[in-house]
Amino acid sequence: MVEMVFVIVVLGIIAAIGSGIIAKIYESYIYSRNINNLQTKTELTLTQISRLLSFRVRNSTIARREANSSDIVSLPMADPNYKILEWIGYDNEGFEGNASGPGWSGLIDLNNPQTNKTQVKTPGSHLSYAEDIINALSYGDVNLSAPNSSVALIFKGLPNQFDIKQYGWDDWNGTINHNYIFRVKRSGSDILKFVENNATTVYEQYQLAWSAYAIVPEGNTSDSNLTFYYNYRPWMGEKYSDGNKSTLMEHVSTFKFRQIGSTIRLKLCVFNPVGNDFNITFCKEKVVF
Repeated sequence: MVEMVFVIVVLGIIAAIGSGIIAKIYESYIYSRNINNLQTKTELTLTQISRLLSFRVRNSTIARREANSSDIVSLPMADPNYKILEWIGYDNEGFEGNASGPGWSGLIDLNNPQTNKTQVKTPGSHLSYAEDIINALSYGDVNLSAPNSSVALIFKGLPNQFDIKQYGWDDWNGTINHNYIFRVKRSGSDILKFVENNATTVYEQYQLAWSAYAIVPEGNTSDSNLTFYYNYRPWMGEKYSDGNKSTLMEHVSTFKFRQIGSTIRLKLCVFNPVGNDFNITFCKEKVVF
């Protein structure tokens, strides 16, 4: 009997130790699985944002203090109180065109008699390719051949007495200032006509754009959804809420951005609620040139 009791006690001790070890192993597994999952999702999200920002019109990027706020600044001037990141993206897909050639070349022939204050000749362009691509990507909202085309031509370089609002940002009360943006329509394969305001000065290089983009944390400050807005045109008086949207990441606790020189630093922290009082958090930073 004594031996049986002794054996039972020993087995009980072993079981207690074993269950503790198993619990620790399972806890480590849950933690590792969640960390790996968060790491993968965070990396994918930052890579996606970085790729989109790599096609930004460099000087057009702004920070907005909060949703529906007209408090905006050029990104290099933003402090951590600005929560929303917006920019105008040039039409990279239309620029690349298709196997037959580029949609638009980005170059203007200043010596050609067809280049003047009302239109520009852009050699090497196949604007019908760009038209088809832009129309498809905008779900039919933008037509480069329409008489009232909303496609923007933006000359490269930093204008004198730079004013970020001249890209069409901010004034949502009816007044739209976009002296840096010239709406154009296609005329033939390589002529772009100014639709709204003629250019007083024509430069050799340009970019075409049909959409602005916004990254917006929505929800609670410590638990938000990172939402991506696209297919809207501030130079037409449209807000990001007028565009299409998709959720990039859920359970975001931190989304910060800062521009230093020509680079943008992004920081994203996300968490996964494991229990009622326990979250696993992962943070990652990325630099966009």
